[in-house]
Amino acid sequence: MVSADSVNFDVVLVTGMSGAGRSTAAHVLEDLGWFVIDNLPPSMLQQAIELARGSEDISRVAVVVDVRGKSFFRDLNRTLESLSHEGILVRTLFLEASDESLVRRFESSRRPHPLQGSMRLTDGLAAERIALGDMRAIADVVIDTTTINVHDLRRKIEAAFGHQDVMTLHATVMSFGFKYGIPVDADLVADVRFLPNPHWIPELHPLNGLDDLVAEAVLAQPAAQTFLQLYSRIVGVIAPGYVEEGKRYVTIAVGCTGGKHRSVAMSEDLASRLRQDDIETLVVHRDLGRE
Repeated sequence: MVSADSVNFDVVLVTGMSGAGRSTAAHVLEDLGWFVIDNLPPSMLQQAIELARGSEDISRVAVVVDVRGKSFFRDLNRTLESLSHEGILVRTLFLEASDESLVRRFESSRRPHPLQGSMRLTDGLAAERIALGDMRAIADVVIDTTTINVHDLRRKIEAAFGHQDVMTLHATVMSFGFKYGIPVDADLVADVRFLPNPHWIPELHPLNGLDDLVAEAVLAQPAAQTFLQLYSRIVGVIAPGYVEEGKRYVTIAVGCTGGKHRSVAMSEDLASRLRQDDIETLVVHRDLGRE
C-alpha cells in the first residue's frame, strides 16, 4: 500500500563517471533544497531513505553513489525495487564525460581513479564505463560535462530538478556543431545543415544566431519555418508517451556545421514553440564561441 507520505517524497540518485561532476551536482541539488547524502554505499540506501522519510523537514533526498562497491548493482536494484513498491518516486541523474576530458581532470587533481588499482588510468575508466552501462541506459537524465562549464551544468540540473512538477515533459534544446561531434546525451538529433549558411555572408559571418540579423536571415527561409512547425509537432506527439513511460526529460540536439549560426537561431525558435505548447524548455548553446 502506498502511503500519503510516499506521494510527497522524492529521491534522486546521482551517479556516473568519476570526475564527471557528481560533487558539483550534489552542491547544486543542495542549493535547490534537496537533502543530499554523499558517497553512500548502495547497501545503506534503503535505511537512509527510511530515516529521511521519518523527518518532517525532509521531502526530497538526493543520494550520490558510485561504483566502487562490488555489490553495487545487486544492492541498488534490490533497494530500487523495494522503494518502487512503496510508491516512492526515484529518478536517476547520470553524469559522464569523454575519456580525454576525464584523464585531464584526474591528472590536474593528481588523484588516482577509484578502479585504477595498479593499472593505467584509462583502464580504470574503461572498467567503470562497463560497470555503469546498465545504469546509464535507464537514467532519467544524462548530462555530458565534457564541454560545458559549471554554470551550464547548474542550469541543466536546475531545469531538471528545481521544480516539483514531474508529470510533464521537460526539454533541453541544445545547439551544437557537427564538426565538434554529436552530443552524447542527446535523445533526439536535428540536422539543420540543409539551410543556407550565414557563414558565407560577409556581414553575418562575425555574428551568431543570437543576433537579430542572423536569426532573421535563418528563419526567413521557408524551409526553416516548415521544419520548425513539423519538428515541434513531432515533440508534441512523443511528449505524452515519454511521460507515460517514465521519461520526463528530453534533450533535443540541433546541429549545423559549427554551432554558431543556424543551429543557434533554430534552437531558440524551437524552444519558444515548445514553451507555447506548455513544455518547460531550457536552451543551451554548446559550441557557441568556439569559432
